[in-house]
Amino acid sequence: MVPKGKFVRPAEPNELVPKDYFSEIQLGDYFATDAPLEIDLGCGDGKFTFEMAEHHPDRNFLAVERLLGRVRKVCRGAEKRRLDNVRVLRLESLYTLEWLLPESCVDRLHLLCPDPWPKAKHHRRRLFQKPFLDALVRVLKPGGELLFKTDHDEYFEWSEEHLTEYSGLERLEWPDDAFFYPKTDFQIQWEAEGKRLQGLRARKPGS
Repeated sequence: MVPKGKFVRPAEPNELVPKDYFSEIQLGDYFATDAPLEIDLGCGDGKFTFEMAEHHPDRNFLAVERLLGRVRKVCRGAEKRRLDNVRVLRLESLYTLEWLLPESCVDRLHLLCPDPWPKAKHHRRRLFQKPFLDALVRVLKPGGELLFKTDHDEYFEWSEEHLTEYSGLERLEWPDDAFFYPKTDFQIQWEAEGKRLQGLRARKPGS
């Protein structure tokens, strides 16, 4: 019988389980190759991560998700597709950026349709504000990029204002044909209803 408090959940295939959640991880301990790193922050069902990883086998992808059921689904999906360049981390998004990832390790970070917390009394819970931007700049390499999309018009305006006021990132144009960028199932459904997603693209200054 396992003593109370001693049970450790077995890791899923392709799951990144830190040896210490209170220290920066060494990415080389978890990925088979040293390659540019992209983060899918709040990866949902993993569809976006899978398509990106298949299209860019020369890059590593870290999918971050808080909910265990989704983590298991994404891990098993990556294993089924034999995506050796995908790892899945079950952890809160801001903590991952503030404390777990090393400085200047990320080439691109994708934030797709985060919870907009539409009620005014809940706006403080929104991810896209200064603590997130500070943590983002910490982990991005010079020249690294943020790619953000939302279906919520007011949240887009909120995020745009925060980005405009923030000096650590410079905004870039993001035309539809700029580069390969798959649509999530949610985006496909949303657009089928005649609605739209809006996006922001920004870069950390440097080479």
